[in-house]
Amino acid sequence: MPPAIAAHPVATAAAQAIKPVKRVSSASLMDGGREMEIEHGGRVYRLRITQLNKLILTA
Repeated sequence: MPPAIAAHPVATAAAQAIKPVKRVSSASLMDGGREMEIEHGGRVYRLRITQLNKLILTA
């Protein structure tokens, strides 16, 4: 396959679509806590487990 085709955005997106989605348990992510902060794109988000055991992500 010529390099120009391999670098094509559609071909790249198709290759990424085949990659399986990583799964992490909330228990291991929270490490025994009920809140954590996540940095993304220069902002800080808070992930929290509610009293009803739901997850809420806020900015």
